[in-house]
Amino acid sequence: MRQLAMRSVLALVVLVITVLALVQFAPAATGARVRASATADQVRGKEFSFKLSATSTGRPGKVTFNFRNAGTTRHDFKIDAKQTPLIRPGKTAKLVVTFKKPGKYRFICTVPGHAAAGMRGVFTVR
Repeated sequence: MRQLAMRSVLALVVLVITVLALVQFAPAATGARVRASATADQVRGKEFSFKLSATSTGRPGKVTFNFRNAGTTRHDFKIDAKQTPLIRPGKTAKLVVTFKKPGKYRFICTVPGHAAAGMRGVFTVR
């Protein structure tokens, strides 16, 4: 009986340690997508929205935005005073931006009326 109780306690300790390890290394469920280091970010633009694969980066540095026009008219992608050319539907463009300091950086489509219609957002550098 005593051996059974000790095995149960040992099993419980192993379970608690396992759960604590999983919780410690699990990503935070904040709802925001964060990129740990500056790399590539996929950007999909269409009437009238942008969808980014990551809405922030963990530190200043170089980020490559791979913009794909999924809409039916020409769009572009502008952030931190840099922008792609106007891209035809179904086509892509690459925009490399080096963020020198943490902050919030607005992005937009520069076609008149598109940003006001929803083609805008904020990319955060932590």
